[in-house]
Order: sequence, then structure tokens, then C-alpha cells
Amino acid sequence: MPRNLKQAVLPTAGKLEGFAIAILAAGKGTRLKSKHPKVLHAVGGKPLLLHVIEAARQVVPADRIFAIIGHEAEGVRQAVAHSGVNFVLQPEQRGTGHALVCAAQALAPYANVLVLSGDVPLIRPQTIRALAEFHLQHRGAMAVLTARPPDASGYGRIVRRRGAEIAAIVEQKALRGKQERIAEINSGIYAFRVKDLLARLTDLTNDNFHHEYYLTDIAALLVRARQKVMALEAENAHEVLGVNTRAELAQLDVLLRRRKAEELMSAGVTLLRPETCLIDDQVQVGADTVIEPFVHLSGKTIIGSDCRIGSFSVIRDSEIANGVEIRPGCVITGSRVHQAAVLGPYSHLRPGSEIGEGAHVGNFVETKKSRLGKGAKANHLSYLGDSDIGANVNVGAGTITCNYDGISKHPTIIEEGAFIGSDATLVAPVRIGAGAYIAAGSCITQDVPPDALALGRAYQTVKEGWAKKRREARAAKKS
Repeated sequence: MPRNLKQAVLPTAGKLEGFAIAILAAGKGTRLKSKHPKVLHAVGGKPLLLHVIEAARQVVPADRIFAIIGHEAEGVRQAVAHSGVNFVLQPEQRGTGHALVCAAQALAPYANVLVLSGDVPLIRPQTIRALAEFHLQHRGAMAVLTARPPDASGYGRIVRRRGAEIAAIVEQKALRGKQERIAEINSGIYAFRVKDLLARLTDLTNDNFHHEYYLTDIAALLVRARQKVMALEAENAHEVLGVNTRAELAQLDVLLRRRKAEELMSAGVTLLRPETCLIDDQVQVGADTVIEPFVHLSGKTIIGSDCRIGSFSVIRDSEIANGVEIRPGCVITGSRVHQAAVLGPYSHLRPGSEIGEGAHVGNFVETKKSRLGKGAKANHLSYLGDSDIGANVNVGAGTITCNYDGISKHPTIIEEGAFIGSDATLVAPVRIGAGAYIAAGSCITQDVPPDALALGRAYQTVKEGWAKKRREARAAKKS
């Protein structure tokens, strides 16, 4: 009889028929010492609950997933509503068994249900599917996903009768004699035949220290009724690890990010020091891209192939096309960078920025809600806000687009091929025509026609000998 996932029936493709999935997500997470719901704490760049939902959605459609919510229910609902799952309210958090009582009506139409924990973000779709297949294969009333972690302390232990059949689930404090040496734990992830589950929920009692109704007690009730309760051991104990403390939250974040790094490297991405990089679960990176140490890629960032991302760069919710070079220390948020562009070092692209093909944005240049056309260059010490900059424009060092008048933001338009001299100040709204030149140090407040030269600076006055006379006068005062 199969004892673990490696020996179990291989999962089949497609969605499971006749199954619903219930996700326990009502808890407060007291030991996290947080005012926020436990399942909304993030690992790998997204909430714990969302990781579980995304794994579940690969096994059954979203309309057959029921998130059981309670503490700060409306906040949890809003955070994951886009996933398309259903919600069941557990108004009082009276234990995992009580959570299924609250969901009984929603689950009644289904033949089987998988019960997942909303704080187990490492669970894989193939593991969920394997538990379902195992449950169907053995035609039991209940199947329990088990594991053998390095340290079993604090977990209920699995006492097997023979083969894969469970005799009892014994909580840590109730272990006696040889039971204390049992390494196999209850993960809190189950498969049930719905009619057997619903029939036993009414038999649960809260005769325990916390006066709660526990789902683990269903196993004892079923065994007592001579119905089969089966155990399937997870291939990797890390998959079933939950979160109770901030330290555990940090540990799971490390594991998730390591998994992500391994996934990217196996797909052809080079990470020079993967343990130093923070890469969120949703990030996509193309083959032959090189990611240097201490890079942070977060949110829905997409990076193409043959790019190089320099050390200490931070990229969030942005699209980077193929062949882009991002030199060290760049910060990019909510922006698009087209093919073969070069950024940095130390460029800052704020939301709404779009950098054209082959364009250059260099040292200490900040853009906000601005577009640079193909081949445009802004290489030094500039602020470009609310700007539309055409192809092959050269923006000189120290250029500023003055987009804010204290009340409203205004656009600056620089047409193709224009040349903006160093230390120019362009007071929006203003348009610089194609091929025009702006003299260095100019303050431009009016539109400039194409191919014109604009100078907006005071006439230079030179007073010969003035500095010498001043020094002599100061020396005379001191004597």
C-alpha cells in the first residue's frame, strides 16, 4: 500500500470532478502579535492565503473553492476577491471543526471535499491532487496528508494501524510511551467524503482546554465507527509548514524565494548569488538574463531574455523587454522599458515611465509619468516629469521639467531630434519643436519652433579687475 507521494497514484491532468476545496482562513494569528489577519501576512511577495488559493485553483475551478473567513473578514475578502473564490463566514472562531459546520451548507452538494489551511503557502497543486487521488483510490471516509519534519514538536502524531490506515491522531500533550518517538505528524490537510464529514460534525464536542471544536476529532469518530481513515505522507515536509510566529513567517519566505530562484535557474536564468536576491513568486524572467547579487524583483514584474540586472536594483510591477541593461542601483516602479535600452547606474523610474528602444537613462536621472522615444538620451542628473520626449532627443545634464505650478501638473513635449543643453529649465506647459536647440542654462517658458535656437538666460556682464580690487579693499580693512 502506498505510504507517501512517491508511491501514490500519479496525479491526472485537468480539474478534479466531484471535489470542492475548503480553505480555513478565519484565524487571528495571536502569536504573530499583529492587528492584521494572519492569512494576509505576506511571504514571497503575496498573502499566505493567496498562495493557497492559487495552488487550489490548479486542482478545481475557483467556483468550487470556499474560503472560510472570520477575523477581519471583510479585509480578507477584499484582498483575495479577484481570485474568484467563494466565501463562507465563521462569525465566531470556535475551532476548525466549527469552521466546517459553518461551511456545511455550501459543501453539501459535493461528493468530496479537500480541506486546506490558509497559512500553508508552500503546498503544491500536485500534492493536493495526489491526496484527492489517494482518497478516491482507497474509498475511505477521510484521508490525512502527513509529513515527517526534522522536528515534530507541537504537532499531532499519526498512529498507523496497518499500511496506510490510521488508528489515531494523538496530540503532542497526550503522547504516551512509544508514541513519543513517532515522527509522522498531522499536517491539518484532509480529504473527506462529504456525507461522512457532515454526519460526524454534529458529534463534535468542545471538551478541551480551549473549548473549541477540532476537525482532528473527526478522525477518532470515524475510526470508532469502523470507517477507513487513511494517511498519505507528503514528499517534502516543508510543504505542510504553517505560520504561527514572525520567525516562522521569515523561514517560509526564505523557502518560497529559494523555490522561485531554483525555478528561474532551471528555466535558463543566471542568478550569480541567488541567496542574496529577493524575487517574488509572480515575477517572470526570460532565458539568458543575468541577475547580479542583491537584486529585488517584486510584484508583477516581467523581464525579457538576454537582459542584465545590476546589483542593488529594485524593480516593482514593471515590464522590461529583451536585451535591456540595468546597471547597479536603479529603482523602477510601474514602468515599461523597451528593447536594448540602458538604465543607470542609479536611475529612478517612477510610475508611468516608458523608456523607448535603445534609449539611455543615466546617473541620478528621475522620470515620472514620462515617455522617452527610441534612441533618446538623458544621461546625467535630470528630472523629467509629465513629459513626452521624442526619438533621438538629447537631454543635457541637470535638465528639469518644471511640471508642477503648486496646483496642477502640466506636460512638457520635446519633439524628435531636439537638443536640450545642460542645466536647462523647461517650465510646463511647453513644447520644444523637432530639431530645436535649447542653449545651456536657459529657462524656457514659451514654446520653441522646430529647428530654432532658444536662449532664456541673462546677458553676461564682465567687470575686469573687480575681484582684484575687492581683495585689496578687504586687505586694507584688516591692516
